[in-house]
Amino acid sequence: DAIKPPPKVKRETPSVNEGDWGSFYDPNNVFCGKFDCYKILGFDYETWGASPPSLKDITKSYRGLSRKWHPDKNKAKGAKQKFVAIAKAYEILTNIEKRAEYDHFRDRPDEYFAKYGSSVLYSYAPESDASIIMIIFLIVGSAFTYYAQKNKWQTIANHLVKAAVEDLSPREGGSTESIEIREKALALLAEKKNEESEAKSTNGVGISEKKKKGPKPTAREKREKEWDELRPICIDLVNEIDDFGAGFRKPTMHDLLVLKMVKWPYYLACSILWWSRYALRRLRKLKLNDEEKEVLTKNAVGEVTWIAASDEDRENMLTLELWKSTDNLVEWREEQEMKLAGLSANRRKQIKKSRKRGSAEVPEEDLHVD
Repeated sequence: DAIKPPPKVKRETPSVNEGDWGSFYDPNNVFCGKFDCYKILGFDYETWGASPPSLKDITKSYRGLSRKWHPDKNKAKGAKQKFVAIAKAYEILTNIEKRAEYDHFRDRPDEYFAKYGSSVLYSYAPESDASIIMIIFLIVGSAFTYYAQKNKWQTIANHLVKAAVEDLSPREGGSTESIEIREKALALLAEKKNEESEAKSTNGVGISEKKKKGPKPTAREKREKEWDELRPICIDLVNEIDDFGAGFRKPTMHDLLVLKMVKWPYYLACSILWWSRYALRRLRKLKLNDEEKEVLTKNAVGEVTWIAASDEDRENMLTLELWKSTDNLVEWREEQEMKLAGLSANRRKQIKKSRKRGSAEVPEEDLHVD
């Protein structure tokens, strides 16, 4: 039988669309990047079988495609990019070593990664300037601490305005301060109304005017009208208060994180020094001095409660030695809750006796203001 010549390589018509150029794992662009070098020149690796394209086939395809997509002859959009890709594919496939390596890595991306690495799987960002990051952190942190302090003050201010406007009792959330603000607001409102009335009388307005007839306002409508008149005055009065005590004050430069961080080492050193002295005094079995009693009491009741307390209340806390026993602290807290509820001294004594007798809960009807 006559020997048949090897079949000619079937060459596809090269696609104009880059989406038909196949794909290849080449993240570092060692070969043709994400495209298949063979597909770019119109050959299909999956269909030629045992007859891969020869150097002659590759050169012939390259010449035809390069003439078609040369930027000097083809002014279509993307022609230059296609020409560059065609030239790169020709360069790889006409280099015996490069082509052999390309064929080897086709189904072995792990070996490609071992040799060339992968900018896709592992990409290191450029080093950032640590000083810039630190500055941004301090700016953001300082803004947060500043507005956090402002929010603390605003929370108390809003409550104080509400208590003053609505004339809330201590049991309802009012306080001595809210009562004083309300009295000042009422005085200012009365003064304002008198001035308006005098101005109308001077200008002759309202003398000949008759009262408009209509339904009389209800008690609720009168109350709401008074609230609307008092609210702006109470807000102005409350805004004049910079510090409500117990840390609820308007923010200052000292609340910025930058300044707080500067002071932290000093506060930490003072704290370590104080507790070291305290431990040494306990080892020597010395009695607690006034400063130690105050610090221990402040830690037991909380700094906010201690700062908000009057001198008389602080003296009472020290006398009760709240740091010694949990029972003392619990009993003192219950006493404070009953005071806030508006219970009289006699009622508080009755409740204490009831609890000592073993009654865990006090009937709801006992918790009322006398």
